[in-house]
Amino acid sequence: MIEQISDFFSMEMIYLWLNIGVLPFWFILIFFPQSNICRYFVTSIFPYLVLGSVYTYLLFLLYKFDYNFLDNFKLYLGIIELNDLFSDNFFLITFWTHFLAINLFCGSWIVRDSQKLLINKFLIIIPLLITYFIGVLGIFLYWIIRIFYSKRITLFD
Repeated sequence: MIEQISDFFSMEMIYLWLNIGVLPFWFILIFFPQSNICRYFVTSIFPYLVLGSVYTYLLFLLYKFDYNFLDNFKLYLGIIELNDLFSDNFFLITFWTHFLAINLFCGSWIVRDSQKLLINKFLIIIPLLITYFIGVLGIFLYWIIRIFYSKRITLFD
């Protein structure tokens, strides 16, 4: 039974399910940010439990296939070493899971913070979409909106 599950969840299948799996969370964040579903389902710990479980499963697979985890530290040596790491599908899928989780976390933070500051939900649609696709640029755009909307600049909360 475990082998059947392992065979079903190949790297391609995990990649597909990750990409499809985060879409409902982003849909709720963008279109229903003030709903109870968003509060209890998206801006809670639930999506990170799911993504963390996938990440743990990926680490198990890496361990099972004798992946050299110490090679991951080569990414700090230079761009060529980083390029070499991205040519490895195991590293790429773990990076992609990491990327999706961090962007979703940032998107849910944008929604919670905008609600705290009473920013109109239509003003955060574009920063949320950009955060979904690019990440840091969406957060930067949200901070610009946040500064003008709250009429103050703070370096920390």
